[in-house]
Amino acid sequence: MSAIHPCELPANALLRKYASEGYADCYVTTVGARVQHAEFVAAFYTTTLFKMERVILRLAGLASTDQQARELATGARDTFAAWRVEARDVDQLLLSDIRGRTKSWLMLTRTPDDAAVPQTQLFFGSAVVPRLNAVTGQREMGLMFRALLGLHKLYSRALLGSARRRLMADRRNGD
Repeated sequence: MSAIHPCELPANALLRKYASEGYADCYVTTVGARVQHAEFVAAFYTTTLFKMERVILRLAGLASTDQQARELATGARDTFAAWRVEARDVDQLLLSDIRGRTKSWLMLTRTPDDAAVPQTQLFFGSAVVPRLNAVTGQREMGLMFRALLGLHKLYSRALLGSARRRLMADRRNGD
């Protein structure tokens, strides 16, 4: 897990607009190869760890498949399990859950094509939009958010680490 680090959101991050509204985080890792964004997204959503989340979502009636994850990655699909595409850029994807309260974001940056040592930085971040308290009229994160924040941070690091390992293994296996 030491290869995953918290960092500031890049200036051009699609997730940035939520950083001032509520909670947003960002994690980064580096792969010693050139990775395409679609490859990263597909790897992220098809790892064994993420498939466990997909099992829980299937029990909630939000089933998804590896093929759907690959279609999301290439832009052929705008929905996936509990998420819909909110924004997409060449090397970024911002997803919103079906309630609009949580966001998931994947981005990468690469060294130039002619770099002596090819590298790709992989970013993963999340945001939680505060809800309006009907009694106070204030926007707040809620008790459940505060209770689960530590677990969320560990899980985010684990997810990005799983995607990194998958991409590295694919390169070793010649995929």
